[in-house]
Amino acid sequence: MQTRNPLFDDISKVMTSAAGAFQGAREEVEAKLRTQLERIVADMDLVDRESFEAVKEMASEARMENERLAAEIETLRQEVAELKKPKRAPRRKKADEADS
Repeated sequence: MQTRNPLFDDISKVMTSAAGAFQGAREEVEAKLRTQLERIVADMDLVDRESFEAVKEMASEARMENERLAAEIETLRQEVAELKKPKRAPRRKKADEADS
């Protein structure tokens, strides 16, 4: 047979109330921290993910275009170098060989 002890009932009620109070305090602290962090992030003037991805794509396209243009410039330089090379005139037969 169990007997109910009013002291244990009172301690149980106090503990339950304290747990509720601690839970409320925890939620309040979390809300304050969240608000503070949001303010800090807003002050940092950070860029959002969508804008970052758009600029990243633009940079990638610009890099590919730059590489394509560099290859085209190199090809043109080689063509100009070929055009600047002195061309040999066709050999003329010597006058002696022509008379023979």
